[in-house]
Amino acid sequence: MTDHPALGSARRLLSRWDAPGPDQEGLRRQFLDHLDRQPDGWSRSCPGRHLTASTMIIAPSGDRVLLTLHRKIGRWLQTGGHIEADDRDLPSAALREAMEESGLPVIDLRDVLLLSRHEVVCGPFRPTFHLDVQFLAVADPIQPAVVSDESDAVEWFPVDRLPDIDDSVRRLVAAARAAL
Repeated sequence: MTDHPALGSARRLLSRWDAPGPDQEGLRRQFLDHLDRQPDGWSRSCPGRHLTASTMIIAPSGDRVLLTLHRKIGRWLQTGGHIEADDRDLPSAALREAMEESGLPVIDLRDVLLLSRHEVVCGPFRPTFHLDVQFLAVADPIQPAVVSDESDAVEWFPVDRLPDIDDSVRRLVAAARAAL
């Protein structure tokens, strides 16, 4: 597979990103090592692990976040997913996924917040891991969210009344609030 623009973009972005702590620095190095070993490491066709791009969408005031109830997983998550062949880079993949899964017409994509490595059921290889680059985005909660084919619901939640979410999403919400 020839180098995809997402590969170079991911390398540059991760090389420049200032990880907020030792755990995140370890993940940053793991992601870069993966991309150095796997020229298709950005693609879902890469066996065993591949990059994904997700977005924590927060209101400008920092008091609300948008979450999607993922149809396959059955959990409230940030928007996100696989990098597609026509995505020019990680930020454009994150923005495309955010717009597709939220239905919001205007989203201000900002910087990378966190990295996450988590096991998923994805393709024929077991185990498979998503190496998720998690972005911050700001959007006006006045905009109505629209449920996509990948979700059972999409809602704005007050940060002090979040639905049942796992610790990784809680950390992402906290990081988004701190970054505003």
